[in-house]
Amino acid sequence: RGLVVKGVGEPLASRLVLSALDAAVADTVEPLQASRGKLVVSNTKSFRMRADVPLLIPEVNADHLALLGDLVLAPAITGGLEGAVPDIRDSALKAPRDGRVQYKVAQVGEVVGAGGRVLSLVDLSDVYMTFFLPTAAAGKVALGTEVRLVLDAAPRYVIPARVSFVSDVAQFTPKTVETASEREKLMFRVRAQIPVELLKKHITRVKTGLPGMAYVRLDTATPWPERLTTGLVQ
Repeated sequence: RGLVVKGVGEPLASRLVLSALDAAVADTVEPLQASRGKLVVSNTKSFRMRADVPLLIPEVNADHLALLGDLVLAPAITGGLEGAVPDIRDSALKAPRDGRVQYKVAQVGEVVGAGGRVLSLVDLSDVYMTFFLPTAAAGKVALGTEVRLVLDAAPRYVIPARVSFVSDVAQFTPKTVETASEREKLMFRVRAQIPVELLKKHITRVKTGLPGMAYVRLDTATPWPERLTTGLVQ
């Protein structure tokens, strides 16, 4: 009772305009009121990404209330925003471990559903090379056995590693893997893990997906050949 309904184009006596209009209408009405010197508080999505429109959440950036000048908002107006604070904190992305962003799936401004992928993160503390050994050789390789890796991209360097996994099931080697037997026999998959300390020391040079050669000694009493000791990465 006592309220006067006016059209959006009519002059308003109030300095403050609270708007909850649909974006299609707010795109026109709100800039009109702002051009008349009104302080427009809106919940439309249309202007959230504009640099000259502040996003005000009293429980997060209360100091920005100074933007309202001498206007004082009642607690009932700001109280409804309390629930937004946990939502904002929950929406912050935190990686479970250090890593390198391989590629971004979602870009800034896109809407991602619950459980959606935002980016691909590579764990640079877990780098290994997979190679294949025949039955006779795989049976002589124990976990922790020293391995020397030589990458095609950097043949001058020899990377030390250790066996961290030996498959218990033989398989045909993939087409992308070359073996002396040319895939005539079943092979056992072996994984050579590079030490975490070494990875951290050369973290900026660590790359993933690079092909190379893996060398392992079946008899630990046999010394490494000179070509696998010269250029050993420390």
